Amino acid sequence: MIRGFGLVLLLAFGGAGLWAQSVSVPFVGCESVGQTENSPAPEGKSRSQPLSLNDARVLAYYASADGIGVLAPRGWHCEGVSGSGRYALYLSPKAIKKPFEGPVIEVDHTTNENGSGMTEIAGMIGRLFPAYREAAKREWKGILDTPFPARPYPKDALVYKSKTVVEFRTPPLTKGLGTAPTWLRKNGSPVSGVVMLPGDPPEMVQLAIRLPPELAWLASAIIREAERSQTLLS
Repeated sequence: MIRGFGLVLLLAFGGAGLWAQSVSVPFVGCESVGQTENSPAPEGKSRSQPLSLNDARVLAYYASADGIGVLAPRGWHCEGVSGSGRYALYLSPKAIKKPFEGPVIEVDHTTNENGSGMTEIAGMIGRLFPAYREAAKREWKGILDTPFPARPYPKDALVYKSKTVVEFRTPPLTKGLGTAPTWLRKNGSPVSGVVMLPGDPPEMVQLAIRLPPELAWLASAIIREAERSQTLLS
């Protein structure tokens, strides 16, 4: 399990706007691939979620053996991955194959347990989080000799929700937060998401979303609930 931070991202609100009632959605376990061994998909029961009936009919709750969970469209494929200082969960309407060419939801949790994770966190802080930049820059210099990232990707649209939560939108066919540090290959669709720094010292959670056109309206709801869950769990 992820040390010190159980990440639960809930896809919510949906097209109806208001909550209708607490309804049940099916549970889907996702196998996790590790550096030395694989972890079997966890077993679970249907989960009661505050969703509209329309949303509940098309959603399921996916959870990896490493403890990351997310609501996503039913019938999608999923796979968890764990490595040195990093945990991730990938979901796609097609079989999981990285890099991803089409629709995908990717959740990454980077810990500060080792130099690799600390470097990734420091680099993201350099791009997005001014309140932590000086401390991160000192950390970066202690590990790497390459230039410290000092500004966001130029074409990304950013919305600062707090000093530790930044929403982003990477345009189609563009290098940015949605395509550079993730497994999402650039294509003709935008990538939306959020980067969060839970904990003290901070760890990093990044959510990247590229949905098929008929489900694109769900992206803002996924991001809102990701932020709320991070606030409750950090």
